[in-house]
Amino acid sequence: MSTQQDALENLRVIRSLMEKAHIYRAISAPAALLGGLMAVVSAGFTGWQMWQKGGLPDAMGHLFLWQWLGILAITSTVNVALLAREASRRGQPLVSDGMRMALRAILPPLLVGGVFGTCLIIYLQNHVVATLLWVVCYGLALLATASFSPRSLVRLGWIFIILGLGLFWAYAANGDIRQLSQDDAIATLIMGLTFGVCHIGYAAAVFFSRKPEAVTARG
Repeated sequence: MSTQQDALENLRVIRSLMEKAHIYRAISAPAALLGGLMAVVSAGFTGWQMWQKGGLPDAMGHLFLWQWLGILAITSTVNVALLAREASRRGQPLVSDGMRMALRAILPPLLVGGVFGTCLIIYLQNHVVATLLWVVCYGLALLATASFSPRSLVRLGWIFIILGLGLFWAYAANGDIRQLSQDDAIATLIMGLTFGVCHIGYAAAVFFSRKPEAVTARG
């Protein structure tokens, strides 16, 4: 396939994604709500433990990583199931050209954040920096779809990046937090604030939206 044909094919796929953007936005809301609620409940339990003990709860060790990987697995499974149901309803394959393009856009930042964050937790026991890296890379992944996704997802991406950078600034400037003997409780609260509250807010905005959201083509 020539370069010109490649460009035309990419434009066709992008146009198809833009036409279906409001559908995918509506489909993603239940999974976002589920993941957000699980994150908030987990962070709320940690906050309750801190209030009961008047300080940091016992370190979770590797349970911290498994807990959030479990939430990610449940949310991703629900999201894929909803996408598969919608694809079946439209008589289209689940792994379409549009999905392949979206995966090519989001995988690099998600892979970088996932590997760096996991290594930071397992080998350096730095849960806060790992969590903030997840937050920023997730925001970058959402922004990577900006050429064909609804504006609300782009705004959500910027919110994650701004929150991640702002919280990292606060962490780097606070020696008391940096020198804590164990920081997984603080990291859990960050996960609840970002992946929890932001996803619940996104889902609520979708549920209360009365009309399909416009998609602005970008170069």
